[in-house]
Amino acid sequence: MSIDAVVWDIDDTLFDYTAADRAGMRDHLAAEGLLDGGTTVEQALARWREITDAQWARYAAGETDWQGQRRDRVRVFLGEPLSDTEADAWFDRYVTHYEGAWALFPDVLPVLDALVASHRHAVLSNSSLLVQDRKLRVLGVHDRFEAILCAAELGVSKPAAAAFHAACDALGLPPHRVAYVGDHPEIDGRGAADAGLLSVWIDRGGAHAAAAGRTGPRRIGSLAELPAILDTDTRFGAWSTFG
Repeated sequence: MSIDAVVWDIDDTLFDYTAADRAGMRDHLAAEGLLDGGTTVEQALARWREITDAQWARYAAGETDWQGQRRDRVRVFLGEPLSDTEADAWFDRYVTHYEGAWALFPDVLPVLDALVASHRHAVLSNSSLLVQDRKLRVLGVHDRFEAILCAAELGVSKPAAAAFHAACDALGLPPHRVAYVGDHPEIDGRGAADAGLLSVWIDRGGAHAAAAGRTGPRRIGSLAELPAILDTDTRFGAWSTFG
C-alpha cells in the first residue's frame, strides 16, 4: 500500500519538549527562589510534570480551556489562589526560560530532508495553533508542512479518530495513504492505527515495552528508521528490530 504523506506529532517527536520543559522549569524555579526551602530540582520537576499531566487531561476532557489549564497548573503547583493575572504572569516568566531551551531532535532534519521529494508532510498536535505555529517557526521547520492542525482549534484531540481524519482531509488523502508519527504509545500509536493510518510510534530510549501483536503501531527508536518503513509498508510486515 502506497503511503503518500506523513503527519507528525510535534512535542517529543520533532521537538525535544521534555528536555526543554525540564531545563526551562529548573531555571525558572531558581529565578523564582522556589528551590530555597529544601525542595530538590528533581522533586520540583516531578511535581510540575504530574500537575501538567493532570491539568492537560482536564483540558482534553473539555473541563477547562487552554488558558485555564495553564493557570491551574500554576495555582496547584504553588498552592496559592492566584488571580488570573498573577497566574498568567508566573507562567509567562516560565515560558521565557522554556523557550530558551527549544531544540529539534538531531534526527529530525535528516529525515525531513530524506523524505522531502517523496512524501507530503503535515502536523497534528494536541496543543493549540497559537503555540505550535510559533514553535515551528522558531525551530525553522514551519515551511516543511502543508497543514498544521491542533486540537484547540479542531475541537477534537487525539486519540479520537476524528482528529487523525481531519489531518487526512487537510491533505485530501484517505487514511490508508497516510502515515502518522508520534511518541505516545496510546494517544499517537494506537490512536492512529485505530483510525486507519499507518502508525509509527517513536520510542526514543526504549522507555516503553514493545506492543503486543503486529496490527498496531510500528515501533522505532530513531526517525532514521522511518524511510525504510514507508518504502516497504505492508501494514503487517516485519517490525523494527529496535528494543
